Amino acid sequence: MTATPLFQRDSISVFDFRCTAAPGDKPYVEQHRCHSVSYVRKGSFGCRSRGQTFELVAGSVLVGHPGGEYMCTHDHVCGDECLSFFLSPELVEAIGDRAGIWQVGAMPPLPELMVLGELAQAAADGRSDIGLDEVGQLFASRFVETVSGRAQKPMAAGAKDRRRAVETALWIDAHSHREIDLEQAAAQADISPFHFLRLFSGVLGVTPHQYLVRSRLRHAARLLADDGLSVTDVAYDVGFGDLSNFVRTFHRAAGVSPRRFREASRGMRKIFQERLALH
Repeated sequence: MTATPLFQRDSISVFDFRCTAAPGDKPYVEQHRCHSVSYVRKGSFGCRSRGQTFELVAGSVLVGHPGGEYMCTHDHVCGDECLSFFLSPELVEAIGDRAGIWQVGAMPPLPELMVLGELAQAAADGRSDIGLDEVGQLFASRFVETVSGRAQKPMAAGAKDRRRAVETALWIDAHSHREIDLEQAAAQADISPFHFLRLFSGVLGVTPHQYLVRSRLRHAARLLADDGLSVTDVAYDVGFGDLSNFVRTFHRAAGVSPRRFREASRGMRKIFQERLALH
């Protein structure tokens, strides 16, 4: 088993787990350290927990609670891959901490969870502008809704809350060249990350990380049009830590590469004319 940390903060940690166990390998008892939801993205495995046996395949979810014992088996195929979210007690309390929910052991492949699991994988791969911590909280919240049969009530935002969301958006934009995660933004708003995510998304229509990425793209477009900085310098100046990620994200937004965008901004309008003709 290999465990690769993808994101680690006080409220939520995300790991990529890859198991290479094969039929015939002796299983052993393990224990959950905290509340967790693990999305099976590939392969399959069996799980025995609380006197029940589950068969998990791609799209299933393994559910953990502190101190819960379980045993994984591979009687049918070799190995599996999981994207696992480990949640703090404070986050679990905010989402829903009823014991019966977190002791179900596992969930079958359900569309309402699978679509968020795949979105989480896209975020982990850098193919989405939603934050991995954000989609992790959404995934856990949707799991609780599914098990309990009760959807989260829409968050009513009064004038004070709306101002709080807008002021935090202004702070994100002013500091978008820095690394900003959900916990840092929530601290600026002085509310919990889970409630801040709901508030910000409800008021502004995008998640905090989506707004962060789009702020960086806006600053990048301005620099590409007005400055003599290289594309690489622009990428790092606006806050992208990886040039290839910047080029891919910018192209997805603008429909052309940063270099071609710069050329178009300097009078080569044919580039955008060609782009528009495609549509």
